[in-house]
Parts: sequence; C-alpha cells; structure tokens
Amino acid sequence: MDFTHPSSSSGSWNCLCNVVEYSGIFDSESRQPHSRCMENTRVALRRSITQVLDQRDRTNIWLNGLAGVGKTSIAFTIAEEMKSAKRLAATFFFSHKHAQKAATIIPTIAYQLALAFPRIRGDIVKAIENDDSLLSDGKSHVDQMRELVIRPLQTLKFREESYVIIIDALDECFSQEEAARLVALLTDTLSGPSLPLIHLIFTSRPEVHIRAAMPSGVHEILLTTRDKDTIQDVRFFLRTSLDKTRTIRPAVFGQPPIPWPSEDEFETLVFKAGGLFVYAAMAMNFISTAGHHPQEKLELLLRKKSTVGADIDQLYREIIEASKDPLAHCRMLASIINLRHPLSLAELQELFYVDKRSLAMMLEAFSPVILNDGAGHIEIYHASLRDFMNDPSRSKQYHIDAPHTHEHLACCCLDFIARQGSVRTHAILVSPSPYPYPYQMWDIHLRSAYPSSKLRNLLSRFTNESLQHWVQTSNSNLTLLESIQGARRTCLSLKWIRSPSDIVVAWRLHKGSKKFAKRY
Repeated sequence: MDFTHPSSSSGSWNCLCNVVEYSGIFDSESRQPHSRCMENTRVALRRSITQVLDQRDRTNIWLNGLAGVGKTSIAFTIAEEMKSAKRLAATFFFSHKHAQKAATIIPTIAYQLALAFPRIRGDIVKAIENDDSLLSDGKSHVDQMRELVIRPLQTLKFREESYVIIIDALDECFSQEEAARLVALLTDTLSGPSLPLIHLIFTSRPEVHIRAAMPSGVHEILLTTRDKDTIQDVRFFLRTSLDKTRTIRPAVFGQPPIPWPSEDEFETLVFKAGGLFVYAAMAMNFISTAGHHPQEKLELLLRKKSTVGADIDQLYREIIEASKDPLAHCRMLASIINLRHPLSLAELQELFYVDKRSLAMMLEAFSPVILNDGAGHIEIYHASLRDFMNDPSRSKQYHIDAPHTHEHLACCCLDFIARQGSVRTHAILVSPSPYPYPYQMWDIHLRSAYPSSKLRNLLSRFTNESLQHWVQTSNSNLTLLESIQGARRTCLSLKWIRSPSDIVVAWRLHKGSKKFAKRY
C-alpha cells in the first residue's frame, strides 16, 4: 500500500500542477467527447494487447495504422481497462486540437505517476525543490526524465505487478525529430532493471521516422481496413447506430419503429465504410443531423457509387457538396484548421466578425465533421479532415491554399485589432491577462500570407493608427515586441515591397520596433 510522503511541499507540487498538459491525459475533461471502443467491438485485438501487457517482461507495443482505423479509441479503451485494474502509470495523448507544448510531456507523466503511486510524490516534489529550472521550457527532457520519473520509480522496483504508459498519436507530435527523440527517451530509460516492470504502448500512423525510432523487439500491431474482424466491427457499429437513430426518432419512424434502412442500403453503407471506423462515425453524424430526415441524408450519402471501400475523401466531398456555399464554407474551414491553436466559439465569432454569418452556416453544414459541444468548444472531428483539406490532390476544387488561408486569417486579426478602439485597446494592453488571439498571432499569419491589396490596406491602417498606441501604452510586453519585429521582417522581404506605400509601412514597423525595444 502506498502512503503520501509527509514532507511534500505544496508550493513545488503546485508548480508541477501548473505546467501539466491536462489535454494529454486520456480521460481529462478537455478531451471530451472521449473516443472509446463500442461495447463488443475490437474484442480480439484488445485481448491480444492485454496478453502482451500481462507478460513478465518489458515488451513494448507499437499499434499503427492509417488515419481513421480507430487507434485512439483502442488506446483510450486499454487505458480505461488498465486504470480500472490499477495498472495505468501514465498517458499522453497528442492532438492538433490542443495547444500542447513539448516541454510539458515529462512533467505531465510525472504528475500522473505521483497520483498513481502516492509513495513517490515526495521524491518528485523534492526534485523540483532541488532544481528551480527542472520544469522550465529549456530544461532537457533527459534531465527531466531522470529526476522526475526514473529516480522516483526506483523506489518501486520490487513491485510484482506490471504497469503501462500509453503514448497516443505520435504522428501528431510537434515534429518528426521530437517524436523520434521521445520514443528513444522512453524506451531507453524505462528498460532498466532497477525499475518496476513498465510496458509502453505507442500508437501512430506507420510513418518512416517513427518506424526507424522503434527499438528492435517492439511488438508491432498493424491495423488495416481489410481485416475481417475490423470490417465486422464496423458493420456492428453501423447496425447499432442506425437502430439507435431509428428508435429515438419516433416522429419519423413511428412507434414501434419501422424497419430501416433497407438491406441494400445498409450493405452499400458498410461497403463504403470498409474497415474505417472514422468513416462510419462521421457517416452516422451526417445521417443523424438534427432537423433533417435520416433517409434523405442516407440517400445523399449513397447517391455516388464507390468502387473502393473506406473512401474518406468521397465522404468529405459529399458533406461539402451538401452545404449551400461550399467554397465559402471551405475557406472558413481551412482558416479554422490553420489557426495556431484552437479557439472557442465566442473567440471565433469575434475573429471572423465580418464573416460571422458564414461561420454559423459552415458550423451547421459541416456539423458531421466539426465538434461543437454547446459549451463553446469547436474542434474538427478527426485529423484526417486536416489532411484532406491541406492536400490539393484530395480536396481538388475545394482546396484553399495556405497563403490565401493565412491572408484571410491575417486580415481577420488586423480587422479585430482595428475594431477595438482606443479605450478597449488600452485595457487589453495593460491587462495582466493573456492577449486575445489576434494580438498574439497576427504577425505569424502575416508571414505566411498572400500579400493581397486588402491585407496591405489593413496593415497600412494598423501601422498608421494602432502601432503608435501599442508603443506608447504597452507594458513592454515581449509578445508584442516580437510580433512587431516579425511583421517588420516580413514587410522588408521582396514579396511584399511592390510600391512606395509598402516601403512606408515597413519603415513605420521598423521605427515602432526600435522604440518598443528601447522601452523593453
């Protein structure tokens, strides 16, 4: 039995809690709705994973497969089962949906270890007390791993039970190099004989850099859309979901509900889904959209014949084509996908103030592929949508290239800044709270933007009006200084300078950054 260390310092513990990336913890509230396997699906696969985890060795697992085959759902379900068995040591679920930082990975794992094993919490806290920089962004992961994870775990080396650490979606890690370093760090440091038995589970797409990083002896499980068990599970999911839709819509299907859909329609839908769980899930989102007859949405989904199953691109195109203004809505969707970090609905409405109506229509039309939880959180349903929109060979006529997407975002940011007025701007600049998204990211989008006349005009207005207010009012904030300097570098580049007025804008930014730097 573990006992909480009596000398744990609340100050150091609070410091750790403040840097934890809670979105990386598998069952955190910020990850709602949680993606888990439906009951009675993936049974054989989950059993085979559990058999490996029950072995008295240090065999690690790499679960890989294409986007949409259900890797995260499997990882979540295994994490739930291990937590219930008191064998879950820690998790980190990567996601583009959350603004995660590389520096938080090891502290987040250490935080979970302290909760799972209260006996080592005092050792983790003491390590933080002994090194003020241990939780800083610049601290090496090797040092953090040694002090926050390995040394505390050594006190548990005589435990007979084996434990599990799950790292999900490595391909959504910050960079290929970061993903490879993380695999090497965890597999190398957690394999020592002075530690309790810990199995690592990694999930990712089967990308070359991740395969190269995996150690020899890793137990690889490849998920495919052609596996008979997977196809059968997708069939079960679709049948159960359609029956649920039929049952909860008595005004449409009667009471008791009439049979629906026809066997031909069901088999066609199963074929289209193939073994791709994400296709099946989004197809059900589309079919069961509120305010529409499920049969009409099903017919819309089935109207185009498929020559291959699991064609996620065709599903995305059909959802886009069903909207009233596909190109305008795709531009809005591309902008949301290319934000530097996710924004709430209220923040999106402020950022896309001029396009507020288009935003509302887009969120409604694309509700099968965009999550809007009613509490203000907006997220894309699955990373495959980002891949689809960013690849012109897949999205075809609906592709919005990156320069024009960032031009739209830069314009929206500058428009937001201009709309605030002097009183509101002053309040924002002197506030200790984080600046709104446009104040933080306008220069980032400007750097990658197509230099349209609209953007040039907004930038000219900014340098003529808002910039001086920033220089005079701001509390020497490094974020604002770096944004002005970044914009200056962009506007001095050859792609921007096309007329004398562009030189004036660049000169204003140059003078503004110099004055700001002196104050800083």
